[in-house]
Amino acid sequence: MTIKLAIVGRPNVGKSTLFNRLAGKKLALVDDTPGVTRDRREAQGRLGDLDFTLIDTAGFEDATDASLEARMRAQTEAAIREADVILFLIDARAGVLPLDEAFAALLRRADKPVVLAANKAEGKAGDAGVNEAYALGLGEPIPLSAEHGEGMAELYAAIAAHAPAPDAEDAEKSERPIQIAIVGRPNAGKSTLVNALIGEDRLLVGPEAGITRDSIAIDWQWQGKPYRLIDTAGMRKKAKVQAKLERMSVGDTLHAIRFADVCVLVMDSAEAFEKQDLAIADLVIREGRALVFALAKWDKIEDSRAAFEELKLTARESLPQARGAPIVTIAAQSGVGLDRLMKAVEQAHADWTARVKTKDLNDWLYATIARHPPPAVRGKRIKPRYLTQIKIRPPTFVLIASRAEEMPESYKRYLVNGIRDAFDLHAAPIRLIVKAGKNPFAEQGD
Repeated sequence: MTIKLAIVGRPNVGKSTLFNRLAGKKLALVDDTPGVTRDRREAQGRLGDLDFTLIDTAGFEDATDASLEARMRAQTEAAIREADVILFLIDARAGVLPLDEAFAALLRRADKPVVLAANKAEGKAGDAGVNEAYALGLGEPIPLSAEHGEGMAELYAAIAAHAPAPDAEDAEKSERPIQIAIVGRPNAGKSTLVNALIGEDRLLVGPEAGITRDSIAIDWQWQGKPYRLIDTAGMRKKAKVQAKLERMSVGDTLHAIRFADVCVLVMDSAEAFEKQDLAIADLVIREGRALVFALAKWDKIEDSRAAFEELKLTARESLPQARGAPIVTIAAQSGVGLDRLMKAVEQAHADWTARVKTKDLNDWLYATIARHPPPAVRGKRIKPRYLTQIKIRPPTFVLIASRAEEMPESYKRYLVNGIRDAFDLHAAPIRLIVKAGKNPFAEQGD
């Protein structure tokens, strides 16, 4: 369904430039002079496969009298009431100004989904402004450049996450398939696994390494749920990737990882968790994807119980950043372990999209720091004050604390592992951002 997206913010942050980019044509006047836009303007926009009705608004002014600025503000407030999703734009180069803070407070009271974007963030000049934007209490800011088209993929993901759910009668038709990228080294058994899951010889397989060159997407259903399986080219060590065709294949695989929901890392059980496997797993985690390890050709392993325990220990010691990622043994040609694999994928996806209530997070935080407070730095205490989840896919949390920049990495890991255990989020990467600043929700509760 088409949603209404209102682009709002103070004057001269680039709202009309972004409006024109999303509309695909120059409909709104753009100039460096603040206040060029005065009325609401609507147009049809598109980003990726997401269609919406765009509403361009006048720059928000803090005026409530009968002036032109006050009437422009009234138009903006009307657009907020009318919209399904609010895209709140700030200027990353100017940083967060008092008018941005006033607007953020208004949006928090509006009870509408808000996407916070920091425009003019090209290069490094906007980094400080992007970091300041966390203090607005509206979730993770998306750095972008409306003029140069940077950050559009991240903007798409944020808007899609807030888009209204489809009508009940259309839910089955429009349910988005879970994207599963099957990744690993050449000849690990990726295409064999995909063929086994879909129940037909859809992909070429054989003893030769490197048969698959393109990323092949196949729509498929398991237990009535839609999935999209993406078979990818094998990823060798970077130094060995020389031929132009192979470089293109690896680039295609990297693209598949970045747009996947869950990545299944297929490894030959006889040589699992070698250096290249670890590098691929680390890439998946850094990209924020849910990860499942699949130990293929398990039927050829002798003393399977001892081998499994040894491989679990290797994974724990070599990949602490992937702690909790499920490890499943499979023999694709004989169909062994496929149901276990899909259940692990389902659990990983559930953890990847999980949302924890702010009250529960802070109840846990206060109990945790009472039991084990952060270490003092140069004799001064670090005081964690407030914890909230700002996004899913993967679960990302912001901790507001005094002396945030001095919190040791070891204590951050302690908190991340505590969140995993307390809220049963074992199968997905977790992000924790520690920021200094006041609690923007202190006056309104949760």
